[in-house]
Amino acid sequence: MAILFLSGLVAGTMDTIAGGGGLITVPVLFSFPWTPFEAFGTNKFQSTFGSFSATFHFWRAGKIGKGLILGVLFTAVGALAGAIVVGIVPSPWLKKFIPFLLLAIAVVLYFAKNFGLKPGKPRMAVPLFMAVFGLAIGFYDGFFGPGTGTFWAMAFVWLLGRDLREATASTKLMNFTSNIVSLAFFLYKGAVHFMPGMAMALGQFIGGWIGTKLVLTKGSRFIRPVMILVAVVLACKLLWDNWAA
Repeated sequence: MAILFLSGLVAGTMDTIAGGGGLITVPVLFSFPWTPFEAFGTNKFQSTFGSFSATFHFWRAGKIGKGLILGVLFTAVGALAGAIVVGIVPSPWLKKFIPFLLLAIAVVLYFAKNFGLKPGKPRMAVPLFMAVFGLAIGFYDGFFGPGTGTFWAMAFVWLLGRDLREATASTKLMNFTSNIVSLAFFLYKGAVHFMPGMAMALGQFIGGWIGTKLVLTKGSRFIRPVMILVAVVLACKLLWDNWAA
């Protein structure tokens, strides 16, 4: 239980800052004698507590941007569709493609030194952005998941002109939305183990609070290198899992 709590704590902190918390929690849960579906269901259960904690604390700090309700609605629809499809359609092509996208993001962040440090000019109307990316990234999170937070943050900065701190705060609301919808599906299927899940959930909740404090106090210059590191590590993990054989 102590190991589960600590893994949730570290994952919740990292996930709030830059995403990628599943790098820690999924391998831990796969060490149990469960089916992959049960491991993913329990992972979604505990990660929901971290995304809720981060969303709540960003909201209290006044960092959740306006006009996100439409995004929440479309993300919920996308996540539900993704959770349903995951049990029907295999995703080997997605698992092989995503690491290259993450590496591309890491390269862009590395060379774009001022990316997301200050608010910029929007390149897309907010309602259209929320509809397109809510459905697309929501579906991805329900269907597969790794890198969801990174994709949301990049989209908020690049297309809506948000700085990385506000983009990270808005991302957690979207993460929580897709998490809770996917979790409802896993609960319906009876694929959640509550005792180990609760130990990790407690760590996630505290980690979400710690991550929020770091984002609010350290700002965009702190988020950018963490995002690069997480994107590279996650890409390498996915490349090893899906291309090594």
